[in-house]
Amino acid sequence: MALTIDPAAPWEAEDAAEWDAVTVESWLRQQDFEHPNTIEAMRLIVRTVLTQEACDVSLLHLLFYIRSAGGTLQLYGQDGTAQDARVVGGAQAIADALAAALGDRVLLGAPARRVEHGPAGVVVHADGVVVRARRAVVTLPPALAGRLSYDPPLPGLRDQLTQRMPMGTVIKCAAVYPTPFWREAGRSGVGVAGDGVVRLCFDNTPADGAVGVLLAFITAGEARRSLRGTPEARRAEVLAFFARFFGAEAAAPLDYVETAWSEEEWSRGCYAGSLGPGGWTAYGEDLRAPVGPLHWAGTETALVWNGYIDGAVESGERAAHEVLAGLGVPADRWPAPLPESGGALGTAEDRAEIAAMTIAPTAPIAPTVAHQAAPAGAGGS
Repeated sequence: MALTIDPAAPWEAEDAAEWDAVTVESWLRQQDFEHPNTIEAMRLIVRTVLTQEACDVSLLHLLFYIRSAGGTLQLYGQDGTAQDARVVGGAQAIADALAAALGDRVLLGAPARRVEHGPAGVVVHADGVVVRARRAVVTLPPALAGRLSYDPPLPGLRDQLTQRMPMGTVIKCAAVYPTPFWREAGRSGVGVAGDGVVRLCFDNTPADGAVGVLLAFITAGEARRSLRGTPEARRAEVLAFFARFFGAEAAAPLDYVETAWSEEEWSRGCYAGSLGPGGWTAYGEDLRAPVGPLHWAGTETALVWNGYIDGAVESGERAAHEVLAGLGVPADRWPAPLPESGGALGTAEDRAEIAAMTIAPTAPIAPTVAHQAAPAGAGGS
């Protein structure tokens, strides 16, 4: 099914209208799967990958997301796939390196509030600063991009798109230990559960191994319910999950921290926005289409690895090419895409510095697959 979708135009798939008319949950209930656990496994994929419930998401959106990644296993695998590597120093190190290359052109503490746009260009009003340009690229997720004030107002279909693409709900919870003790027992630190508040965890130990870190995810409906509780209750649930998989030692960390991304002012959720029933077929054409001098980027607009940093980079290159075309720059003068030449990220020295950033593989896994826990018991690897 996913292979029949063109990521650039999911709404043009032969069965797009049928698939976009139902949620993933509705479609699952109509199927006669041979294996009794297939439906719950699919729900788990939606909860952990899209951080939505299966009843929230259009079937067409899930199929597009799978197609964008290259297959379902690409979303969960650990060798050359979504979970392959981590950035030493955290993913923010990439943004820090890019900001360093750009220097004073990066303005911090000045959130944009109002965007005036027209044939003469763009005027962006931010806290304490006004910026004028011939073109602008808006990289906010659609749900947040719609909260900016535009003059003139955005076309109705573009604005209604932003009203229909909510962010996912996820709480990331990290427990810190003196050592990654689970590795000594031959366990990877990866755990997947079929029940409970927490359904997924990973080994997030830093590359130098100075401490051990287990990272848990509370997602979708469980995250929404958990947010109505207390941080203390969440901590107890997370540590109980770790102990269930990795033993009593996991219940007594040195430190515990959590981030509820839906509470974060500049994201309002994580990992990305998703479309519900009717979203793609009604508004898909408006997701990337420029509005005069305004262009749209961000991982939600990506064709490949939508929802991931790779997708954000791809979307930035696409938006940059749109801007260059709009400014009348001949295509033979456009920078090559990032994987081929380093793109347009500052000077050659800047690009070399960014490229030299250390990428750490995920923790060694033995065995390589975490077992799904049945309601009556638990397993881990």
